Amino acid sequence: MRRLAVVFAIAFFAATAALAQSADSQFQKLLDDEWEWTVREFPTQATRVGDNRYNDRMPDFSGEAIERRRAHARELVGRVRAIDRTKLSPANRLNYDLYLLDAEQDVEGQRFRSDFIQLTQRGGVHSQLANLAQSVPKANARDYENFIKRLGEAPRLVDQSIAQMRKGLAAGITPPRITLRDAAELIGNQIHDDPTKTPIYQQMFSSGSADERVRVQAAEVIRTKVTPAFRRLQRFFTEEYYPKTREAVGLSAVPDGRDWYAYLVRNFTTTNMTPDEIHNLGLSEVKRIRGEMEKVRESTGFKGSLAEFFTFLRTDPRFYFTEKEALLKEYRDIAKRADPELTKLFGTLPRLPYGIVPVPAYAEKTATTAYYSSGSLEAGRPGLYYANTYNLPARPKWEMEALTLHEAVPGHHLQLAIQQELGELPKFRRFGGYTAFIEGWGLYAESLGPEMGFYKDPYSKFGQLTYEMWRAIRLVVDTGMHSKGWSRQRAIDFFRENAGKTEHDIVVEIDRYINSPGQALAYKIGELKFKELRALATRELGDRFDIRRFHDAVLGAGALPLSVLETQIREWI
Repeated sequence: MRRLAVVFAIAFFAATAALAQSADSQFQKLLDDEWEWTVREFPTQATRVGDNRYNDRMPDFSGEAIERRRAHARELVGRVRAIDRTKLSPANRLNYDLYLLDAEQDVEGQRFRSDFIQLTQRGGVHSQLANLAQSVPKANARDYENFIKRLGEAPRLVDQSIAQMRKGLAAGITPPRITLRDAAELIGNQIHDDPTKTPIYQQMFSSGSADERVRVQAAEVIRTKVTPAFRRLQRFFTEEYYPKTREAVGLSAVPDGRDWYAYLVRNFTTTNMTPDEIHNLGLSEVKRIRGEMEKVRESTGFKGSLAEFFTFLRTDPRFYFTEKEALLKEYRDIAKRADPELTKLFGTLPRLPYGIVPVPAYAEKTATTAYYSSGSLEAGRPGLYYANTYNLPARPKWEMEALTLHEAVPGHHLQLAIQQELGELPKFRRFGGYTAFIEGWGLYAESLGPEMGFYKDPYSKFGQLTYEMWRAIRLVVDTGMHSKGWSRQRAIDFFRENAGKTEHDIVVEIDRYINSPGQALAYKIGELKFKELRALATRELGDRFDIRRFHDAVLGAGALPLSVLETQIREWI
């Protein structure tokens, strides 16, 4: 009987394992099929992750294609739910939960027509090709010929963009007019009578080698197809679109705006916090950080008020470079000082290198102070930290250490490069993510400066507090404008009263929050969660706490919703 029981037990566990393998295989096939669908539908995304099969194509953004994708997303939710989660392996249960969450959020968001907003002060179809030209392969003639085919798609892309914007006008869904004041100029930056002087051409041939035949061909396509399309876009924007855009800045002013904002808040923060809760948290954080700022102000010997100290930091020439190259050199020096310190805080470091380059001139006027663009080992492209060299009197030295730790290492480059190199993860996790995790990590990375030998100068320490304050202010002004009826000027004034950021940066940032509702909330919400989990691990583990192992545990599964991250770290503890 005992032998028979053993045989039955073996048979039972074998059958269970076979069922799990079958469910895992079914789920893996769905993931593989959907990834293939994604890179076919969005060939520029394929290029960015190093899949070169579609390098001669551009996405279809026609109304018909958008509706087809919306139907596909609804059908996908049903196919995911049809898989029995209980029969998946533990690792795939997490993959399943994340994938279903993403798919359901996609469908939930379909009632909010973000596709009607095709152009903002930060870009649109007019800047897409120039941006793409920076990252496409340039190893041989075929690479250039593929990109020239993409250039030839400019008329279609412009027409599709205009069609969606007209739908937006009819539905009352547009960006606020005040934020679009420089957009006609930005479109014009892409236009030149001499095609070789356009940003697209110059970005295309800024690296690599190309023979004269390819250069002539590219110039001809820009002259005959790209430039006329961009002139048509500029004319449409100036004559038809801009005069009819909305005047109110808050998202609550558009149809379904309040529900739309609540959806974005949940999506970007990966929490169930309400706008009111986030607003009050922001006010509390602003008050706390002001207290820290007062201590640093006193340590400098400055005798005036905090407001007067802000004015001093914004205006004293000692805090500003007069040459763009000097600014870039300082950013690079800071990054090189950060690199060797990483081994003190991380057991796992990425292989992918990164570089520091200026924001392209065609976009610098309305671009943020800096931003990071992911690289790819598969594509042979480094991560790039873009530093804005426009208007040097708006780029203080005291913010540079905190900014570099956020955008490069141990911030975005470190986290995103490690995530891409987690080969055991499915591609939707390697190349995707959650804003609260990614941007929360970037802000948390700024706080690691003292452990890496930074912020020894009190002004640089004040810069770090200014950046933390900046993210706390976002909680207040983003919810203020989109949920509480704040005016743009009220948001600017609140920002100016509580941070030493320069006037140019303040205006650029407020306009960014207006056109990207909810996104700016993710930074502080995520950072507070990372700090909370580090404090928990330190308390629970005592002498066994190892900061390197903690950071590896935090980054070792890629970006996660904050609730899932907390579960993972509690299990690790």
